[in-house]
Amino acid sequence: MSCIDPERTARVLVIGGGIAGQAVCEHLGGRARQITLVCGEPHLPYDRVNLGRLLSQPSPAVLGDLLLRPQTWYADRGIDVRLGTWIEQLDPDGGTATTHTGEQLGFDYAVLCTGSVPLVPPLGNVDAAGVHVFRDPADCEQILEDAARARHAAVIGGGLLGLEAAFALASMSVPTTVVHLMDRLMERQLDAAGAALLAPAMEELGVEVLLEHRTDGLIPGPDGRVRGLKFAGGTRLDCDLVVIAVGIRPNIELARRIGLSIKRGVVVDDRLVTSRENVLAVGECAEHRGVVHGIVAPIREQAAIAARTIAGDPACYEGSTPSAKLKVMGVELFAAGEPESEHAVAVRNAETGSYRKLIVRDGRAAGTILLGDTRGSDLLLDAIRRAAAVEDPLQLLAEASQSSAGDLPDAARVCNCNGVCKGAIVDAIRTGGLGSTQEVVAVTRAGAGCGSCKPLVAELLSIERAGASEEPAYLCPCRKLTREQLAGVVRAHDLDSVSAIGAECGAGRECGACKPGLAYLVSEIRGNRHREERHARFINDRVHANIQNDGTFSVVPRMRGGVTSADELRRIADVVDKYEIPMVKVTGGQRIDLLGVRKEQLPAIWEELGMSSGHAYAKAVRTVKTCVGTDFCRFGLGNSIQLGVELEAAMEGLYTPHKVKSAVTGCPRNCAEAYVKDIGLVAVEGGWEVYVGGAAGSTVRKGDLLTVVSSAKAAKRVALAFLQHYRENAEYLERTYGYLERVGIEAVREAVLGEGQAELLERYRIAKAAADPDPWRERHAPATPKQFEELDTEAMIIGPPVGAAR
Repeated sequence: MSCIDPERTARVLVIGGGIAGQAVCEHLGGRARQITLVCGEPHLPYDRVNLGRLLSQPSPAVLGDLLLRPQTWYADRGIDVRLGTWIEQLDPDGGTATTHTGEQLGFDYAVLCTGSVPLVPPLGNVDAAGVHVFRDPADCEQILEDAARARHAAVIGGGLLGLEAAFALASMSVPTTVVHLMDRLMERQLDAAGAALLAPAMEELGVEVLLEHRTDGLIPGPDGRVRGLKFAGGTRLDCDLVVIAVGIRPNIELARRIGLSIKRGVVVDDRLVTSRENVLAVGECAEHRGVVHGIVAPIREQAAIAARTIAGDPACYEGSTPSAKLKVMGVELFAAGEPESEHAVAVRNAETGSYRKLIVRDGRAAGTILLGDTRGSDLLLDAIRRAAAVEDPLQLLAEASQSSAGDLPDAARVCNCNGVCKGAIVDAIRTGGLGSTQEVVAVTRAGAGCGSCKPLVAELLSIERAGASEEPAYLCPCRKLTREQLAGVVRAHDLDSVSAIGAECGAGRECGACKPGLAYLVSEIRGNRHREERHARFINDRVHANIQNDGTFSVVPRMRGGVTSADELRRIADVVDKYEIPMVKVTGGQRIDLLGVRKEQLPAIWEELGMSSGHAYAKAVRTVKTCVGTDFCRFGLGNSIQLGVELEAAMEGLYTPHKVKSAVTGCPRNCAEAYVKDIGLVAVEGGWEVYVGGAAGSTVRKGDLLTVVSSAKAAKRVALAFLQHYRENAEYLERTYGYLERVGIEAVREAVLGEGQAELLERYRIAKAAADPDPWRERHAPATPKQFEELDTEAMIIGPPVGAAR
């Protein structure tokens, strides 16, 4: 083959919108004048490694969280993204590609990132209802739908993908059996001893394992739905849900049609170039030196080489060391290199259930298995990559368990997802003056994938900062912009929306993670007189309900001070009966929660309840819990119910940096738990104590006594002034207790009790007047056309038939 001419580098067509396609776009950077990314699925590239999250938290919001980059990232770089599009034909000589709609796309270089398709064994009746593969969001949606009514599930395949599916099904309380052809689970990553340690975790979840079982066919029922598996030897397993996860095969259909050299995958050389000089291949569809890689780290390494090749820079891909770091059935696992060899040492801790093994070949590190205790995995992986000489394997294992990030060589890869080495992270910290883990992740992309390396990134930062505390987090770490800086931009340019902020300074356009924070910031600064953009909000805020682990929602109506009426209770009961709501729960905030509501049911339920939203889903004022106070209690010193109802009415509808829970209690016996609330009012002899910054969740903290006042009116005034002060000054997602610990109670007293109190209350009044006290009124006028529509499965599976080029 002749060398690629860098002068021709103008138009690059990336075919496939998975991790490989995204990685190629990332590495091309300014090396191409025009990049077109063709995605077969109707989504931007997402993190397929964490696809299992869609089984535990099924929603468009979770899929949005899995996106590798937001839409604005592509727009800012001029990348033309074609969703729901696939390539039917490619002409390398003419430099044209034909889409499924007949559109012609020109290119100078095409990069095949077509990935893989599920491997489905030649079993009878695989088209029966209740039989699924596990590969994309549409598969997850269909699995969830069947799991809701399944009596018993079978997962065919005991590899990584199969165990992930089994774990999700078991977590949904579906009795599950894993059927595996081999004599142990995860035989590519684990040896027999390591695989055996998974058994207790699987038994605890109620997952049965059938090893050395060959499935010969599926047994359908008279209704066309699967009813069981038939095994070699004549035995069977009754089940009404089957997930096939036996593996994947390279998607090489397009490559075959255009005559590229093919073996198992598309054959590429060390530059990732195929048998046609202007066509490259990267990822699961590519075969390099007889190896097809199916994990993230090698894919990203290949993408970097492909980009250099296109740019005409020297590039040589010499292969990758396979490694995986993840949780399997809830157990931490790290595996790299070869799982077995004649020369190996293993340490098993029966008390903790951990297993640590180092494989040595010809005196050099060749592989490792760490199960239950993954300390030192990065050091061992570096030794395996370098094929480091090993004199005493047991000593190396021991040293690894005691190692720190500082012991790693600069060339050691810290982030396998994005291929970031220790040296690059340290250099970024030093040259960029980075002061927080969040910032390091944003700048280097280390930790932006699966996130498992974030502790190591934080450790490197701590070492470089000589143990000093991390700097306050940036609201937009990608652009190194703090809350104060962004607030200044909003005020200086009179910006009224998240989009306007992005257009002015770029915040929110790189990774998009800060958009909810920006949405809060612009609403707070403008006193709720802003332009609302629902795409910048969390799913809970978009539909005004709290999404649950099965994709349904909870409905919590407002009950000020925990006080309700017989009429409200009758309406709640009628709604529960009519819509067959599976659970009714009294909350810790003295309200009633209706759980298991489908998205499309929300508007009708709100209408028939005739009650306002309790904001139980939002970063907002939640509830004011009360005791009965002087109305009935013989110990009561203050009218806690009246004050609690008034305070909740005064605060409801206001969004805050994080959720705000309050309480009013009628005496120091503290029946309403006011001491551990964000805002707590306690009646005492002669007046009221006002506490702030309490907590009783994962953090337990008694609130700080802000002041003592003589009347309920004064207590309410102080509480509202503190609320506004917190709204204006806390970092986004910073609870009141975190804010108090950061700035101190004296600073808060000065701001809330001093001369500035009247101004705080006036800004509170303006914000309150413009706030929407009941977002549930959107049932009459939805903010977006599909705001309350059920997730459209058909829309999610728009795309080519199996084997088409995505």
